[in-house]
Parts: sequence; structure tokens; C-alpha cells
Amino acid sequence: MELQAIQSKEFETTKETLFASCMSVFQDLGYTIDSADVQSGFITAQSPTVNKTNFGNALFGQAASGNTKGTAFIEQMSNGRSRIRLNFVISKSMSSAYGQNSKLDKPILDPKPYLVAWDKIDEALFVRGAMTKALPVPASAVGQSASAAAIGRSPPTPEALKAAGDAPGAPH
Repeated sequence: MELQAIQSKEFETTKETLFASCMSVFQDLGYTIDSADVQSGFITAQSPTVNKTNFGNALFGQAASGNTKGTAFIEQMSNGRSRIRLNFVISKSMSSAYGQNSKLDKPILDPKPYLVAWDKIDEALFVRGAMTKALPVPASAVGQSASAAAIGRSPPTPEALKAAGDAPGAPH
């Protein structure tokens, strides 16, 4: 139960928004997405493979490589919130000069990587929320172009545009 508490968190957002934010975070952390399905809420990803051969491996003619694999399961809750459960596993593969192969997967039980992931997901949700919320338009700007409203003046009249086109140095 303690592991589930480390690996799970609820957010006040939709499943789709949380899913997209989680995808972004995996990619921002350098993971490659292996599979993703918003309907089931399941994402699998893995970090790039790195050489893990140490002196002992080399002495016995072995090569080792490894990476981190991550999964996310996202579900919509009945209270309007969404829950995500992350799982990170360190994967190490070894092979010998004699053709013998072995693989070791070890779950990451340290809470630190999960805390980093939660912070990154919080940031991604904040950015997504900021991008989707439209700025209020002042009543005085109704009927103006967005750029004119942004600088607080009326849009140019057709006469002013024509005069600007006839001005010296104006493009024709």
C-alpha cells in the first residue's frame, strides 16, 4: 500500500489533459513512447539504452546495457478528478561471449523519481491550463482586431491603410 501511495496521485483535471501532460513529461525527460492509448489511459515508455558494462563484466567477457522503463495508467474519477499511477523499472540486460543472455528488471522504490515526475506533471498541467484559458476581452475592444485591442487603440481605417501604402518607402 505504501508503494501505491508513492506511485499514485490525483489531479483536478480531465483524463485527456492529464494524459497529454504525462506524454509531454515522458518526452521532456528523454523517454521514447512505446505505446499510448488515451481510451485505456495506458502509456509505456523507455529511456535510451546505455552501456552498463563494468570491470567485472568485461573481465568475464560480458557486455551489459540498461535503461529505465516507465508506465502510466490514467483514469477519470467519478468526482471529476483524474488519477494517475506511475511505475518506473530499471532494466539491465547482459550477454556473454558464449551466447548466454540474461535480463534483470528492478522496480524503483525510491520516492525521489516519483516526486520529480509529479512536479513535472504539475508544471505541464499548469502550462496546458494557461494555454487553454482565453484572456478576457475588454468591452471597449469588442469589434477591434486582436492586435489593436492589445495595444489599446482602434484598428486603422481603410483610408489610413491606403495612405500608408502611398507613403514613401511603403512596399507596393
